Order: sequence, then C-alpha cells, then structure tokens
Amino acid sequence: MKLWDKGYSTDSFVEEFTVGRDRELDMYLAEADVLGNMAHMKMLRSIGLLSDEDHDMLAEGLKKIHQQVLAGEFSIAEGVEDVHSQVEFMLTEMCGDAGKRIHTGRSRNDQVMVDLKLFSRSALIELQQSVEALFETLMAKAEEYKDILMPGYTHMQVAMPSSFGMWLSAYAEALADDLLMLKAAYDLVNTNPLGSGAGYGSSVPLNRTMTTRLLGFEDLAYNSVYAQMQRGKTERTVLTAIAAIAATVGRLAQDVCLYSCANFGFVKLPDAFTTGSSIMPHKKNPDIFELSRAKCNRLQALPMEVTLVATNLPSGYFRDMQLTKEIYVPAFKEISDVLRMVGEGIGQMWINRDILSNDIYKYLFTVEDVNDAVAAGVPFRDAYREVGMRVQEGTYEHDGRELHHTHEGSIGNLCLDGIAAKFARHKVDFSEALAAEEALMK
Repeated sequence: MKLWDKGYSTDSFVEEFTVGRDRELDMYLAEADVLGNMAHMKMLRSIGLLSDEDHDMLAEGLKKIHQQVLAGEFSIAEGVEDVHSQVEFMLTEMCGDAGKRIHTGRSRNDQVMVDLKLFSRSALIELQQSVEALFETLMAKAEEYKDILMPGYTHMQVAMPSSFGMWLSAYAEALADDLLMLKAAYDLVNTNPLGSGAGYGSSVPLNRTMTTRLLGFEDLAYNSVYAQMQRGKTERTVLTAIAAIAATVGRLAQDVCLYSCANFGFVKLPDAFTTGSSIMPHKKNPDIFELSRAKCNRLQALPMEVTLVATNLPSGYFRDMQLTKEIYVPAFKEISDVLRMVGEGIGQMWINRDILSNDIYKYLFTVEDVNDAVAAGVPFRDAYREVGMRVQEGTYEHDGRELHHTHEGSIGNLCLDGIAAKFARHKVDFSEALAAEEALMK
C-alpha cells in the first residue's frame, strides 16, 4: 500500500532499505500529521476544491483519528510505509472518494516537513518545561544552601571560597542562557512549509496564508524551494539548542561525580540513586550522573551528524533527509530523561556543611588576607608578595574569619532574583501556537 503506487512492484530488500525506520519513528508524528491534514482540508474547501459535504466527512474522520492517537490506539498497518499513507488510507476507508481528494496540492515532501515542524514545536514546549523543572530545583537548593561554604577550584587546585549556593545557581543561570538557543530554534521551527509541495509549489491556487494561521505558525517559509531546504537545517538548529542544554547538564553531572567521591566528600547521593559493585561491598556508584554525562556528550554530537547527512546537497529534496529523522526524533526523549534524572538526583542530594574545617583548605583564604592588607593601605603587589612568601615558607595560617563579599554575583550576593528574572525573560511563549492547535481540532 503506497501512495505512489503505479502498478509495478519493488524488490523486497529495496523496499526494506528505503523505508528504513520510518514506520517506527512516524508514530511520533501522527498527531502532527492529523493537524496538518485538518488545516489543508479547510483550505481546500475555501478555494473550492472540496465540497462542504466532503469537508464535513473528512473533519469527522480526522477527529476520530486524532482521538485514536491521543488514546494510544493509532498504529501504522503492516505494509503501509509511513504515517502520511496510513492517515490517508484511513480517511479513504471512512470517507470514500473524499479521502482521495485530501492530498490535492501537496507532496509528501511538504507534508513531512510540516509534520516535523509541528512535532518539533510540541517537543520544544515539553523540553522547556523539563529545563524549567531542573532550573527550579537548582534555584531552591541554591537558596537553601547559599551560606554553606565550599572550596572553589581553578586548574583543579584549591583557589578561593565558594558556596553551594554559588555553585548551584551558576548552572541555573547557564540554563537561563540556554533558553536563548531554544528560542532561536523555535523561531525557525515556527514557520509554515505547507503548500511548497515537492519544492516547486503547485498550479493549484493554494492559500498558504490561511494554513499558516490555522496551524498557529508565526510566519510562512515563503520560497517553495527554501521551504524544502529547511529540512536538515531545522533539525540541525533544534539539535544545536539541545546540545547547548546538554553541555550545561553534562558539566553539572561531572561536578556531582567529582564532588561525591570520597576524596572530596562535598555531597552524597541517596542510596536509591546509586548502584553497587559485584566485587566491592562498600561501593555506591553515581551511575545516574555518569550515564547523564555520557548521554549529554552524545547529544552534543548530533548537530554534526545531521550536518554530515545534509551537507553538500544541491537545492531540491533528496532521500538522504530521511536519515535525519533517526537522529532527530529520539533526541528529545534522551535530553528529557537526563533533565529529569539529574533534577531528581540534585533535589535529594546531601550537602556537607563542614568542608572547610579540613586543614587542606587553609590556603583558600589567601586572597582574603591580601584584600584585608590592601584595605589597610598596603599596595596590592606588596600584600600579594607578603602572603605568598608565608605560603612558600610554610608559615601561613588563616584565622577562619567571616567573609564579607557584597558585589553582585559574589557568595554574599548571589542575585538569585536576577537569575530568576533572566530565566523568565528568555522563556518561549507557546500560547498562540497551542491555542491555534486546540481551535483547529474543535
């Protein structure tokens, strides 16, 4: 059962090779395909290519399929090569000749492109929610432990005093900036390719502005050739945003792995978030953070994978693009799983409140001594040399003084409200798109 069937058969291995994982991955696109069909159908009626009777039958059919998708009852039948074919065959069974008319003015090229755009839009909404959940966990822990000191490191050497609040809110602010990448990806996703056909438009007098409005897209992908050239570009841009989030979360996971080992002992994971050793009875391994680190590294490679599939192709559509789906679609679940796992682990992590009592951190306060001398009128270089010589000679001691850091972003002034406001500013507003999709299916 193929939409392009013209009365000849295809070699079975050729068919298996060309279909690939489409039937599996297209299940993720089913709801988007129904939405695209609904908008295209309404537009066809508006230009006189679909009767009111056919329109009403198809609308009822699409609503039934949509309900099946939401209930998890939709499937792609054996022998049907993709979701577009499945939906059209179901409509033809339900509505007769009306189902055969719904593809007028379309190609599977613009159909799959609009499906990917709509799927991506929904997936980005869920991704932002997952990022926000981790952000809120980090901010809550930063507020709770803002006064608990820990050593800061440069070059993996003890450097200056830090705090758990400073450490955790650093990653919270990083996530706030990562939303800028997600917003850029969303802006590219939120343009309408429907009506571009196979990349060269159609002699049918389509109303692409109407489908743009119905589907809640911000704008058209105007040029029909470019609308198809967005395949590959869209996936790469979205995956770049995912990679930015993964880079932040992977680095946080590495910190937790390091700080939870016995040599540091800054944090401890609850037993439920660790695994054991088959030979060493004492072991409690931070496997969830190690796997999160590895998954984040893998996610950062995905934009290049898509680049290498799509690079050096001339204008027009090529079957190469089918492979981007295999890279792209699973990435959303992987990053969402990582965000959830890291967030739950951080949320239940024990914090060591007495790290700095250990004498190995006494040099953490040398800069405080230099600054005290400067405040008393000693030139900075003289104060630096004097403290440095005491360290070199082994005579340096610190007196465990209270710290008074006041500038914005220091351990005494974390500006958590400012970080929260930045995150709120960078969030994408999905409300118009969601409202359009809801209205379309009424």
